[in-house]
Amino acid sequence: MSEEFTETYRWRLEDEAGQPLASEHSVPFPTQTDAEAWFTESWQDLADAGVAQVSLLREAEVVYGPMPLSAG
Repeated sequence: MSEEFTETYRWRLEDEAGQPLASEHSVPFPTQTDAEAWFTESWQDLADAGVAQVSLLREAEVVYGPMPLSAG
């Protein structure tokens, strides 16, 4: 019987210094598309909650980021 490996994607929420923030919003997603769709809907709420930037992770690897949430 073979084991199926599934990767997960997660947003790392960071402060202005790039330090990870503890958050209940950092939930796993089965695909990068799912993670990005959630972010598209949630980025303003994250910014309003004090998140300065985010990085998208696939397991422990950074896919991209940090990406600032400010307009500037």
